[in-house]
Amino acid sequence: MLAFSIWNALWVVFATFVFISVLMMMFSVIADIFRDDELGGWAKAAWLLALVLFTLITLLVYVIVRGDGMIKRSAKQQVEAKESFDAYVRDVAGGGAASELEKASALHNAGKLDDAEYAALKAKILS
Repeated sequence: MLAFSIWNALWVVFATFVFISVLMMMFSVIADIFRDDELGGWAKAAWLLALVLFTLITLLVYVIVRGDGMIKRSAKQQVEAKESFDAYVRDVAGGGAASELEKASALHNAGKLDDAEYAALKAKILS
């Protein structure tokens, strides 16, 4: 009786693993279908319909036929996301020492900093 329940437990673990793997592949393929600019609306609809009706075979065919494009589109999206994040960080963080010197100079010219304060701030920025 114990062996029977262990095999049942192993079968449930295996079936769960396969189910989750297929779901992850489906979401990946669906995201790639909508991300692809080369496919028209009818082609996207056909791929989605085939994916719903014949899940496993469509997943395999899609990965075999369009796998290289999937990789390229995914890499392109990651590069665009990184560039966008880097631009955001640069925008939020300011322009570095040159920007700080420009701000200090504007404060000095506006009379908010005297010569000694400006010189000390300039030396701090440049060090």
